[in-house]
Amino acid sequence: MKENEAKIIEIINRLRPFLVNDGGNIEFIKYENNIVYIKMMGACSNCHMLDLTLKDGIEAAIKEEVPEVIEVVNVKDELENLENIDNVA
Repeated sequence: MKENEAKIIEIINRLRPFLVNDGGNIEFIKYENNIVYIKMMGACSNCHMLDLTLKDGIEAAIKEEVPEVIEVVNVKDELENLENIDNVA
């Protein structure tokens, strides 16, 4: 798993300049159960193209080199989902 994690971080680091160029950034959080957890920051965190960037850009690039990856999840989305569940309960 550590080898995959290192490869994922390397891929994210290669993608980062494109995001920074548009006023955003990306942070690797963790790799667990074949799911990559990242945090989109700056302009990327509220961009209307976030889903497209995440799935068709970042996730596709990672899956191409690390086929074991099932999904890439933006941690902010996960936190919002938990908050929504708490507000319903």
